[in-house]
Amino acid sequence: MTEAFHSPSTQRVSQPGREEAVVRAGSHPVEHESPQDWGWHGETGRWGQIGGWLATIVILTYLIGNHEGRVEDLWLYGIAGLMALTLIWDLRRKKTAWRR
Repeated sequence: MTEAFHSPSTQRVSQPGREEAVVRAGSHPVEHESPQDWGWHGETGRWGQIGGWLATIVILTYLIGNHEGRVEDLWLYGIAGLMALTLIWDLRRKKTAWRR
């Protein structure tokens, strides 16, 4: 990696708002990368909600079993509750997103 800093075919470039970059001589650093450039085009939408609720139900099915301690139950309730709150918050956020 240190060879890149000393190679005559590369140069150090200062980027506003970002850390210093090492680029090939004759090219310019990327000034802005949007999530769309990497294949991310938005939220998971309906399928993300369905998957989230299914995962919450699966977590709650872990309550059925042969364990005797109740500490595990408390953790499972807490995790499932956190997941449910996050999913409800996400639904509410999507519903009122246009009002912001």
